[in-house]
Amino acid sequence: MKGLRGQSGYIMSKTFTRLSCVIAACLIAFTAVAQTPAPKAPTPSSEADFRAKRNAWTIGLESGQLEGLYPRLAADIQRSLDDGDNLRVLPMLAYGASSNLEDLLYLRGVDIAFTQSDVFEFFRTQKKIPNLQQRVHYIMRLYNTELHVLARPEIKTFEDLRGKKVSFGPAGNSATLTGPIIFQRLGIELQPLLLDHTSGLEQLKRGEISAIVRVVGKPIDQLAKLPAGTGLHFLAIPGMQLFDDIYTIGELDNKDYPTLIAPGEKVETIAVPTVLAAYNWPRSNDHFRRLDRFTRQMFAKWDKFLVEPSSPKWREVNPAASVPGWTRFSVAEELVKEPVAAGAQTPPTNSDFETFMDQRGGRGPRTKAQREKLFHDFESWRAKQGATQ
Repeated sequence: MKGLRGQSGYIMSKTFTRLSCVIAACLIAFTAVAQTPAPKAPTPSSEADFRAKRNAWTIGLESGQLEGLYPRLAADIQRSLDDGDNLRVLPMLAYGASSNLEDLLYLRGVDIAFTQSDVFEFFRTQKKIPNLQQRVHYIMRLYNTELHVLARPEIKTFEDLRGKKVSFGPAGNSATLTGPIIFQRLGIELQPLLLDHTSGLEQLKRGEISAIVRVVGKPIDQLAKLPAGTGLHFLAIPGMQLFDDIYTIGELDNKDYPTLIAPGEKVETIAVPTVLAAYNWPRSNDHFRRLDRFTRQMFAKWDKFLVEPSSPKWREVNPAASVPGWTRFSVAEELVKEPVAAGAQTPPTNSDFETFMDQRGGRGPRTKAQREKLFHDFESWRAKQGATQ
């Protein structure tokens, strides 16, 4: 028994020793884990800093519908000016010129918008919204868009549309802005419809409506691809003197629409300058600070807009061109007075103008609309000359 108790004590002692070692090892491991710093989760303050950084230099740019040119130009701006967190442009699809101005006035997140020069006239006469010249300024005058009135074979003149069904495209697009101004000044009442562009064209082909109205830079692919022999044709605008306080003279020809206009023929219409507009924020406002940087970068990087993959429409633009009835954004006004810093063209010379006029058939008396078109054509001509040198 004595031997057995001794042996049992030895076993217990040995077991206790092993257990002590295991416990000690566990304590050491626990201590090591306790001393290893845990990964830090983002704190509310660091997330707020990140949010502020992402928003500090982000510009919301409202363009238009996919069928138009606005989204293409907005994409050019986004690509050319992108500088990460230092400047980020976010284009938005939207309805078009008149709706864009409403969004610029009232919708959060819209800093800049494409619209057109007659938008003030439309809002003054149709929506009765005052003081727009003080509330909205322009950063740059862009290309001209042309009024397209495509009609059935039996419709020969604008007067033939009196009382007829005419589609102006979806609500908010450019034609719903310009169209009412044109027909109101002509004194022609009709049945206006707001069909999407594809549906409107199909109903026109079937004879369910008499005409469609589009205001967009020529050529419109959808119309340029129409087959010959449909009888559809463009109407020439009558009485340009009724519109020369707002618009310039435009024209459509066979090069634009080979199946709709015979070689050598032209259809006289009106041209509407496109405007890159901004809300007139006070200089102390954070929105003004973003617009300031955007505008300076757009002028400084102007050469990027004159080469592919940017739209060739940019080569029709003179950054220093003015918009009648509008006030230029103050930062842009500063930049156009600094041609070298702004990347603008050098001032025109007499020989420049004489060369241009020689190519246009010389001088002669012109209406206000003709003079405005001539001036814009001269600026576009000079821009193209500079781009090819």
